[in-house]
Amino acid sequence: MTKADLIEEVSRLAELTRKDSEVIVETIFDSVVRALRSGDKIEIRGFGSFRTRQRKPRVGRNPKTGDRVEVPPKKIPFFKPSKELKDMVNRDGVAAAAEAVPPAQA
Repeated sequence: MTKADLIEEVSRLAELTRKDSEVIVETIFDSVVRALRSGDKIEIRGFGSFRTRQRKPRVGRNPKTGDRVEVPPKKIPFFKPSKELKDMVNRDGVAAAAEAVPPAQA
């Protein structure tokens, strides 16, 4: 699903204009980015949490030349899904797989 697909879905489900839906989706994404930049953790119950992790400096290699390259420390965004989200994703997959398998004949 792309951001445009998400905007269309919000527009359809909430019966809003596409422009209003785009403002809503952009506002949510901007809020998440601002919170992560300031070091806050975002927790959405039943969905998961976003936070940043600190990567240590390291020595890497340029894949083209093989030269050593110093990679500076940096923060990376990290998403941890909630148990409810994991269960919903796996329940749907298990249910679909169970329907596709024909029953065993005796």
